[in-house]
Amino acid sequence: MTRRVLFFALAAGALLPWVPTWVALLAGLAFGLSVEHPFPDQAKKAQTYLLQASVVGLGASMNLAVVLRVGVQGIGQTLVAITATLLAALGLARLFKTEQVTSLLIGVGTAICGGSAIAAVAPAIGAKPHQTSVSLAVVFLLNAVALVVFPPIGHAAALDAPQFGLWSALAIHDTSSVVGASMQFGEQALQVGTTVKLTRALWIVPLTLVLARLAKAEDGGKSTKKPWFILGFLAVAALVTWVPALTEPGQVVARVARQVLVLTLFLIGASVNRAALKAVGVRPLVLGVVLWLLVSVTTLWLIHRAVLAT
Repeated sequence: MTRRVLFFALAAGALLPWVPTWVALLAGLAFGLSVEHPFPDQAKKAQTYLLQASVVGLGASMNLAVVLRVGVQGIGQTLVAITATLLAALGLARLFKTEQVTSLLIGVGTAICGGSAIAAVAPAIGAKPHQTSVSLAVVFLLNAVALVVFPPIGHAAALDAPQFGLWSALAIHDTSSVVGASMQFGEQALQVGTTVKLTRALWIVPLTLVLARLAKAEDGGKSTKKPWFILGFLAVAALVTWVPALTEPGQVVARVARQVLVLTLFLIGASVNRAALKAVGVRPLVLGVVLWLLVSVTTLWLIHRAVLAT
């Protein structure tokens, strides 16, 4: 009875608007590692549907007109960067002997937009709760570090506002941390960083579809689950963009979706037990740090060489 009360209390707390995603995930992990889950089957089913629903709702925060306009300009660079990051993640997985799915999710989060990308890809490739949870924890930790270290590094590297905004968008995982870091460089950096990051976020759609297809092929065609929710994400974004009356309601939908995602992260964390976490170890964190450093240093060098520009 105590376990159930604690579970529902923490789940209700995850719905509070001021609770950040990483707190909900850590609360879930603390619960799962210390208390036996009272509703394992129901929670697993709920988190699947809630995760997909939150991804669809997040589409309401996208302006496809702006994103597509900016995205077309750098489509070649973006495709090369995402492909290189994912290949690097899989290469590091072999080097550090980490689970391929966990490594791929960390790579997806690094290449596109952190937790949102992981949330979209995880159900499409059949990721297990501990794989999703560990990859999200790595991304959230590095996000927090980036928020603190990026501005001083940007000043030391003599980046101007547009350059820093671009670097933040390419090398920091989540949009929220891109906003937090780039706004310290001024309005221009914030505008560039936000626009480039949202443009990158749209790559969730083709990447999820491709990875779902590859996962199905690797499974011998047994998996029939298709990521229809990612098409819902695109449809919602299109409606909010081209139906002006839906712009304001769309912001409300996006806020609700973010809060549903917070609750979902608690459920994912709570599904992880000690045996699963012990099997994973610290190697995914090492992989995430190395991959992040590779992306950060490479993009900073390319920006300095004027190979990448806004």
